[in-house]
Amino acid sequence: MEIIELGCVLASSKGQVLAERSFMVRPQHHPVLSAFCQQLTTITQSMVDRAPVYVAAMGELNSWLSTLPPVDCWASWGNYDRRHLVAQSRREGVSPDVLALPHLNLKTLWKRTTGQRKRNGLSWALQYHHLEFEGQLHRGIDDARNMARLLPFMDWSQTDGATQAVPYAD
Repeated sequence: MEIIELGCVLASSKGQVLAERSFMVRPQHHPVLSAFCQQLTTITQSMVDRAPVYVAAMGELNSWLSTLPPVDCWASWGNYDRRHLVAQSRREGVSPDVLALPHLNLKTLWKRTTGQRKRNGLSWALQYHHLEFEGQLHRGIDDARNMARLLPFMDWSQTDGATQAVPYAD
């Protein structure tokens, strides 16, 4: 599996979106997207064919981040995306600037805040707060936007002060 999109949203802990951007990535090891992947994400073959390879896309990500106010961490829903980003970055020999920052697992923070244990997916978390998922599930930018919508419901006292502005990558 390769990263084909990084959806990034810079948001305050209150959920105010300050900036957002989707970074498409052209896969190199498995350049042809499966029908399942295309259906799941709505990302088409032509979209990734026009995208930069991972190393160049990470350069674009770093450039974009350098134009934004400084942040003290980055976040994702769970650890899967963090592990995938770290693994592919090592494999490709690139170091996205975001990986130098502490990572905040929003799923864990949300579970601590709400006490929910069994149902803790992003869609369920939104439903728990009477919100509907906006956009396409499994589309990086839409997942990141929806994570930002949950920020006001989280107990930020349970973080290590990483609450100023948080870029979400998914």
